[in-house]
Amino acid sequence: MAEEWGLLYRRCGAATPFQSHAWLHSWWLSYGTPGRLRLVVVRDGDDLVAAAPLMLVRQPWPVLVPLGGPISDFGDVLIEDGERADRAAAALADGLAAVARTALIDFREVRPGGAVERVYARWRGPRRRVLDSLCLELPAVPMDDLIGRLGTAKAQQRVRAKLRRLKSLGVERRAVRPDGVDAALRRLLELHRLQWQGRRVTAEHLRERFAEHLVRSVGPMVRAGDAVVTEFLVDDTVVAVDLTLLSPRLAGGYLYGAHPQLRERKADVATMLLHACVQHTGTGGRRVLSLLRGNEPYKHHWRPLPVVNQRFLLARRRTAPLMSAAVCDVAARSRGKQLLDRFLDWRGRGGGRP
Repeated sequence: MAEEWGLLYRRCGAATPFQSHAWLHSWWLSYGTPGRLRLVVVRDGDDLVAAAPLMLVRQPWPVLVPLGGPISDFGDVLIEDGERADRAAAALADGLAAVARTALIDFREVRPGGAVERVYARWRGPRRRVLDSLCLELPAVPMDDLIGRLGTAKAQQRVRAKLRRLKSLGVERRAVRPDGVDAALRRLLELHRLQWQGRRVTAEHLRERFAEHLVRSVGPMVRAGDAVVTEFLVDDTVVAVDLTLLSPRLAGGYLYGAHPQLRERKADVATMLLHACVQHTGTGGRRVLSLLRGNEPYKHHWRPLPVVNQRFLLARRRTAPLMSAAVCDVAARSRGKQLLDRFLDWRGRGGGRP
């Protein structure tokens, strides 16, 4: 379905890179369970007008979840824009209800304005919408404008000094051609492992199945204009590699690897990466520079806008108890996180009275 999936992807303005065929197909090869694929499609004549790629998971209860898993920052369906959108969404809702049977449908990490919202509006059974992960976003403006967003003249001067430092170190960047993407991604992962050595890191990023997925998916995405791999060089030696994913509405820095020597030489890697990522927001009508999921302190330096992903739970009458259990689980986890944050804050202040 690669060709017609790609056409539908281009006609769905809400789509993110994580709904592209290259990403989803590669993810399935690395992470999918044979026999668990549930692909719901809607056609109008010969045209594919909507699609929902799902997988059946049986723990802790039967649930249909979008392909992409935790390594994808956004989950969604595809529905083409335009006059057929409402009918396509209604048909997709009916198709999902038919395929769900005794399973709950759980769409996680849907960006506000996602296509799933159309399905949710037309769902005839029990349904719930809850909050999911926090993302941070910047406007798609030139670097000078991003610097201008900083609160004080002193903060702006610091960033400009960091950019001058990068220039004085001779840091150069180049976009990797499609035939060099595989090797560049392997370098990215090697540098990523090196930069996090001895510190807590997302374990999945160090596994071979993740490397295979990344190498297999990103090459086609670069050729299609859905990704850019950038190498940073000093004296013709690659010292960092960045992967930025692109969609019609946003550019998002997904993963990078940087040699520790960069920081030892007082190079600000975060500024270097953001400066490179900004180059991809001035074309294609993109309005957002997404810092993707995560509330890391360094991101707040740029005064980003907090945007909370949504989670849509869809049930049939017979599976309504599963939805209630899922909502209770969400509430319990949220309460647990609040208590943990309060404890860490208390401990960070010396263990005195909260």
